[in-house]
Amino acid sequence: MQRRLTTPTKVGNIIIGGDAPIRVQSMNTTNTNDTEACVAQAKRIIDAGGELVRLTTQGSREAENMKNISAALKAEGYMTPLVADVHFNANVADVAALYCEKVRVNPGNYVDPARVFKKLEYTDEEYAQEVQKIRNRFVPFLNICKEHNTAVRIGVNHGSLSDRIMSRYGDTPAGIVESCLEFLRICRDENFQNVVISIKASNTVVMVQSVRLLVEKMNEEDMHYPLHLGVTEAGEGEDGRIKSAVGIGALLTEGIGDTIRVSLSEEPECEIPVAKKLVSFIPECAEKRENARIENGTLYLDFNESSLEDLQLKAAMTAGALLIDGKAKDLVITNSTTLTSNLSTLTELSDSILQAARVKFTKTEYISCPGCGRTLYDLQGTIARIKAAIKAKSAENPRFSTLKIGIMGCIVNGPGEMADADYGYVGAGPGKISLYKNKVCVEKSIPEANAVEKLIELIEKEG
Repeated sequence: MQRRLTTPTKVGNIIIGGDAPIRVQSMNTTNTNDTEACVAQAKRIIDAGGELVRLTTQGSREAENMKNISAALKAEGYMTPLVADVHFNANVADVAALYCEKVRVNPGNYVDPARVFKKLEYTDEEYAQEVQKIRNRFVPFLNICKEHNTAVRIGVNHGSLSDRIMSRYGDTPAGIVESCLEFLRICRDENFQNVVISIKASNTVVMVQSVRLLVEKMNEEDMHYPLHLGVTEAGEGEDGRIKSAVGIGALLTEGIGDTIRVSLSEEPECEIPVAKKLVSFIPECAEKRENARIENGTLYLDFNESSLEDLQLKAAMTAGALLIDGKAKDLVITNSTTLTSNLSTLTELSDSILQAARVKFTKTEYISCPGCGRTLYDLQGTIARIKAAIKAKSAENPRFSTLKIGIMGCIVNGPGEMADADYGYVGAGPGKISLYKNKVCVEKSIPEANAVEKLIELIEKEG
């Protein structure tokens, strides 16, 4: 397995792409205005092995405070690059570029207005005018980045594609890729090389197909930017790990990927050891995938693992692309150690991987974000409460065990990423929650104290 050759990008004191190691990273969940809390959490991420730390910058105030966070970390000897995460406000990206080693912008909301899920009609001339608006706003930002040696991450999220892109390309990998290429072409035209790309989705099939298509299209246009890989809203616990390993692993074992993040609804430092394992497992899983035994549509995988997490990650990495590409429709896992002497453990693992690859659904699906400084409620506690409530209801009504539930800290990806969910629970403001059925908001600004109960009532009423 040969890794895809990319043009190296310098981000602070590290190189991404080229023949540099695959970098692992995470994102703070703290309020970016709280310098002390941000520094403490960033140190935990770095101490765990994180090589980049991202923080959300909702406004200019947060972007300005990145200067204080950076200075405090450097004063303690932490030189790890900081990344500002920008949505909805291009002016904030200009400010963040002054103080951070890298700035992430989202093509879906950098210039295009926030999504309202409306079908818009554009003539070719009108569409070209909208793309020119992006160029007019993006070029001054790139000039600031050139002046300050700031790298740029063009980070497309399936859940926040603009209505303009959706109207022309639909909810497809082609639309995701074109959203990215609009910005990459500007970077190329302006001779701005310090770029990293990410294309993410909570649906592993969409994520893998979109990244592969992007690589193909970049090759056609002689672009070779490094790629950051991740599955958004993967969830927590073993389901979050398995889903991430299926999507990220499918690409890593094909030689695609220069930096990764495993997005878990847990403390961010917990993401780093999992990401490092995925990187270390690439050679073994790539070889095992190439030598896989598939008979009558069933993939057979044999392991000798004494760690359950290692078994979960290796099995998911190995099976990911084979299941996503339809080369197998079922999965049988064996493990020769006493770790999994109970056959049901291996059956549950197979079912979880099949579900993560969107092949077969056997349990409730939770599409939950990892949280960040934008999160408007206690994410981890809420996830636990929702899971407990759904589990209790499943015992009474089997329908509950077939649902997909989206749990989002804020609206950045909320309604869009939850297009794959039956119901959604989204932070709408401090202490306020909005409930969704598919992409439609059906109850707004519910007090957080009784929002979980309201979610259950909504599902029962609809049922």
